[in-house]
Amino acid sequence: MRFATFFAAGETFFGAITDDGAIALNGDFPDHSSLYKVIAAGAFDQLAQAAQGKSVTHTEFTYDMVLPDARRILCVGVNFPDRNAEYKDGSAQPRYMSLFPRFASGFTGHGQPLIRPPENHTLDYEGEVAIVIGKPGRRIKAADAYDHIAALTLCNEGTIRDWVRHAKFNVTQGKNWDRSGAIGPWLVPFTNAAQLDDARIQTHVNGELRQNDTLDRMMFPIREEIAYISTFMTLQPGDVIVTGTPTGAGARFDPPRYLVPGDVVEVSVEGIGTLTNTVEDEGV
Repeated sequence: MRFATFFAAGETFFGAITDDGAIALNGDFPDHSSLYKVIAAGAFDQLAQAAQGKSVTHTEFTYDMVLPDARRILCVGVNFPDRNAEYKDGSAQPRYMSLFPRFASGFTGHGQPLIRPPENHTLDYEGEVAIVIGKPGRRIKAADAYDHIAALTLCNEGTIRDWVRHAKFNVTQGKNWDRSGAIGPWLVPFTNAAQLDDARIQTHVNGELRQNDTLDRMMFPIREEIAYISTFMTLQPGDVIVTGTPTGAGARFDPPRYLVPGDVVEVSVEGIGTLTNTVEDEGV
């Protein structure tokens, strides 16, 4: 089953997504005003039970970022061997993973445009798998890491490339432009290791395959990401980890192939779905 946040008739809902439409479940969780708050309360498993036997409530709706009030989103950078080679600095695989924060305001939903700001036109795509924590933990062992995942989703970790160079030691500025990326379309419950261990991620731009790799080639596998991050912070239900993008982002072409208005970007993983976004200039 799939779970999403969506707009319909001027209101925001969360609920289940079927082939026929959406089933709003807000009324079944009167103490939780959002999908994120359901997960944070440890009630994610109850969503499927609440949807059983219910009819579709909305056949026309618009997707929001799947967790628009997510409190913590951490992203893993340069996590595929070919991505490391793209930097052409001769460096070997780093000992520790690179991490940076993103905020929910920097993401939009499936079917919505990524926004290119007027200040800079180096908007780039990065297709990634994102995991949502469902069980709290500190100093989690890698062998136990999957026990802490509630759900999977997809991310286009859109980046304003020139702005990641504004400071010497961080990339936060280039990674948090409003609605420059997307997360969605929905959450898929995490039920078995094969959903991640056997996953292939692909990114198409205007139908052209740009990124194509498997998660088993990550320099820092998702189990290790959870273990490492939980060393310095207690992971809480609802936390999102964006796990890393393969080679093939627009910045690494010669010349670079940045996104322009009218482009269509699709990030796909079998078993999770396809996250699709167009591109617009801000204010259009």
